[in-house]
Amino acid sequence: MTDYRVRESGEIKSQGDIRKMHRNTSIPKIWDSNVCDDLEIDPVMVSPKPESSDPLKHFVLQGVVESGGNWVQNYVEVDMFSDDVPNPDRDPEEPPEVLLTKAEKEANYQDKRNSEASENIRAERDRRLAITDWAGLTDTEMTEDMTAYRQALRDVPGQAGFPSSITWPESP
Repeated sequence: MTDYRVRESGEIKSQGDIRKMHRNTSIPKIWDSNVCDDLEIDPVMVSPKPESSDPLKHFVLQGVVESGGNWVQNYVEVDMFSDDVPNPDRDPEEPPEVLLTKAEKEANYQDKRNSEASENIRAERDRRLAITDWAGLTDTEMTEDMTAYRQALRDVPGQAGFPSSITWPESP
C-alpha cells in the first residue's frame, strides 16, 4: 500500500487518510500525477530495508527523503538496545524496578543467539551421526576412518569458535 506525503505539512498519510481529508471530493480509484497534484500530495516510493552493519543494530523507518525528484522511505540504523531509564513517577513504596544496562541487554541477546546456534549445530551433528549409524551395526566392522569421522562429529561442540564458527569434518 502506497503512502503519500502532504505537500503543505510534510506529513505521511495513507490513501485512506487522504480520502478522509477530502471527504467532499470525488477521487478516482487510480491516482495518477494529476490526481496527486490536485490533492497536493506526492507518492512515497517504497525502498528496501538496508542490511545492518552489526548484529546488534537494526534499521527503522524514519520519515521520507527526496531523491531524484521522488519521495522515498528513509531508513536509519540504530542500536537494537539502550539503557533503561528509571520511571520518575514510580511509587517509592514499591520495590525498585529491575533495570538493565545496554551491555547487559546485548549480552543476554548474544547468549540467546549462541544458545539457538548451539542447538541447531548439535541437531545437525546428531543428524550426521545418525546417517553413519549403519557402520556400527554388529554384522559390520567400523573402519578407522569412520570411527575418526564419528569422533570428530562428537567433538564439534568443543571447537574453539563454537557455535559461531565451526568446521565440519569430511565424511569418509
